[in-house]
Amino acid sequence: MRLSELLAPTLREVPAEAEVISHILMLRAGMIRKVASGVYTYLPLGYRVIKKVIEIIREEMDNKGGQELMLPIIQPAELWLESGRWNVYGDELFRLRDRHGRDFALGPTHEEIITDLVRNEVRSYKQLPLLLYQIQNKYRDERRPRFGLMRGREFIMQDLYSFDRDEAGLELSYRKMYEAYSRVFSRCGLKFRVVEADPGAIGGSSTHEFMVMADSGEAAIVFCESCEYAANVEKAEAVVDEQTSAEEMLAWEEVSTPGARSIEEVSSFLKVDPQRIIKSLVYQTEDGIVLALVRGDREINEVKLQNVLDSLRLFMADERSVAELTGAEPGFAGPVNIKGVRVIADQEVMLMRNAVTGANKTDTHIINVNPGRDFIPDKVADIRLVKAGDPCPRCRGKLSEARGIEVGQVFKLGTKYSKALGAKFLDENGKEQLMVMGCYGIGVSRTVAAAIEQNHDDDGIIWPMPIAPYHAVIIPVSAKDKDQMKIAESLYISLTAQGVEAVIDDRNERPGVKFKDADLIGFPLRIVIGSKAVEEGVVEIRHRRNGNVQTAKIESAVPLIKKIVEDEIAESLA
Repeated sequence: MRLSELLAPTLREVPAEAEVISHILMLRAGMIRKVASGVYTYLPLGYRVIKKVIEIIREEMDNKGGQELMLPIIQPAELWLESGRWNVYGDELFRLRDRHGRDFALGPTHEEIITDLVRNEVRSYKQLPLLLYQIQNKYRDERRPRFGLMRGREFIMQDLYSFDRDEAGLELSYRKMYEAYSRVFSRCGLKFRVVEADPGAIGGSSTHEFMVMADSGEAAIVFCESCEYAANVEKAEAVVDEQTSAEEMLAWEEVSTPGARSIEEVSSFLKVDPQRIIKSLVYQTEDGIVLALVRGDREINEVKLQNVLDSLRLFMADERSVAELTGAEPGFAGPVNIKGVRVIADQEVMLMRNAVTGANKTDTHIINVNPGRDFIPDKVADIRLVKAGDPCPRCRGKLSEARGIEVGQVFKLGTKYSKALGAKFLDENGKEQLMVMGCYGIGVSRTVAAAIEQNHDDDGIIWPMPIAPYHAVIIPVSAKDKDQMKIAESLYISLTAQGVEAVIDDRNERPGVKFKDADLIGFPLRIVIGSKAVEEGVVEIRHRRNGNVQTAKIESAVPLIKKIVEDEIAESLA
């Protein structure tokens, strides 16, 4: 490919709309252009990267026995009503009607469609197991699309669904996909961690996320420094010191705390450690108000709380609701003598002695509150957010924290969808059984963005060799110098013939412009054809990742470059 013919409109300035580095660099490098909020066009360079990721995924899915198909994007509401998700999926579901008034949705995921297909086509245990996958666009009406390809309303995804006879078969399919996904991200040249996660709206009994490590990642994860435990903070288990305090229980009493609403203010006013304060937060759910309790130095994990409540919607109650419940302004809620509300306490709360909590009166708190004596919660559960320094739930080692970008997830669905949709088969004894399902997904476009978040510098993108749009760019210093152009053309033809993906920058631009564009786009190798090439038969090869420069005779340049490319791709497979 000649750069003079390539649609790659690079930008010098940082686009005002871009927030994270992958968004900035993909716009500046001429890889994507915005069509609408959360909707992008992939230009040739960007789409070449997408296709490379897709090909890696396809190879790994096929190697595990996956069968590729293509499911419709437009899905009838009847299937979603049958699964029970039409009315509960939320506003992220793009809904539409045809000319006959029938309801449809643009597919955010395909559990209903694939289960409907299999229930109509599979009758016998002899037809199982099945691993069926597709790679196509998905649609989710995100409330706040942002960060370019990281959180869009239209995105490219690979999703695979497994159908097995029993849990043992599901475990085997799950392991296959776990291994396949690990190879996909390794082959893409990414540093990643596999972490335990919350299944969210997809459901199921067990799930793991594949996180590309990057400081800009939206997700926080914790991992043990002593064992293999790693989890998204939404899922991470809290360890509770079960030792009961020997401190004598004192009689509780109300104290005046004018203007002291926050934990910090109460702690300062009463001169008590935040660990001795019960933090009481009022939440609204579809089933009413909930009072959630954690220790004052902790944060509530709203995902855990929502799971404990088995709630579809959870959000902080407004001031009016708090006032109606407590009779006080926000900041003074507490569990003592509160009526008409479910109280959910974190496990640590029940071990507290002579604690401080809100009195459900403005400017008033209660001291010497003892859980179990002065109030009994409706439920005790792990509802707190785990943080760095907490003990590991597996080995009691120390947890560390990092940030990551979720690029893939694997789920054990069990019979959630097969039961709802009646996906059954006849076993060896002719008895009907529910199929046991798994679901597995990779965000293709998000993986591309995550690769940039992990691989860049001040000059631009640093593509891992396996997914770079082109392996090398050949730059004649002067496009007007016929001898330089002749050498460049010869190298270009030879490299291409040897399977090295190369682009030649034949534009009539200054060398500095060409070098800046090469770094911005992120070609792994830059081959410079200058006066030395003409006078001494020597070309310069610069490595984008580390800036190292080596020279080579023209006649040995092609095998050398080919070896560099092959070695870097092979390294990702190791």
